Amino acid sequence: MSDHQQTKLALVTGGTGGIGAAICLALHDSGYKVVTNYRNKEKAQKWRSEVLEKGYDIGIYQADASSFDECEQLVRKIEAEYGTIDALVNNAGITRDTTLRKMSLAQWSEVLHVNLDSVFNMTRQVINGMLAKNFGRIINISSINGQKGQLGQTNYSASKRGMHGFSMALAQEVARKGITVNTVSPGYIATEMVMAVPEDIRQKIIADIPVGRLGSVEEVACLVNFLASDKAAFITGADIAVNGGQLMF
Repeated sequence: MSDHQQTKLALVTGGTGGIGAAICLALHDSGYKVVTNYRNKEKAQKWRSEVLEKGYDIGIYQADASSFDECEQLVRKIEAEYGTIDALVNNAGITRDTTLRKMSLAQWSEVLHVNLDSVFNMTRQVINGMLAKNFGRIINISSINGQKGQLGQTNYSASKRGMHGFSMALAQEVARKGITVNTVSPGYIATEMVMAVPEDIRQKIIADIPVGRLGSVEEVACLVNFLASDKAAFITGADIAVNGGQLMF
């Protein structure tokens, strides 16, 4: 166990797959009590059995992060069971890719609701508790495509860019209260979604990455775990890239 005690509590949205799952395990390993939410019951049951097999005790609740009311109910339930949330990782996200000229209002709205509204919905529920105890860690999982844009992703890129604007503004509001707010922007990570891309296309992606490979979910989780620690108290309002050098600035 690190500088955290088991009494510290972390909520990770979208923690049942890929990067989110790795973040849950990393935070648990460092001493946090970890809880997450899900929308897809079948996926959540599979995730839960795999996590239990590995010996992890991670709480899981049904809640749609794009719904303000469901987020409020979720946080009240978690607080009643475990106490105040110390760290929030806003990781929930979806894609509905298409060019703007073909994009429907539904494709635009759904991505903005899940990716960006969820950040407000969840953070709004936990911020007062963090302010009351003069400690908090808020970490927003964005994307390289929120930094540089991507063809066919006006909705996704806008939502992910918006996450960092949120981080910078909130960081200024709460910095003197022991609360840090940061953005993590992964590049191409070897998740199920990326590995499902045809091999020839995947090789073209890798050719654009200076380190010559995809990132691992554990590499992203390691950074998030550090930002959630006491040692990261002087880092706030930052957007930290985890992209193998694909985008440098």
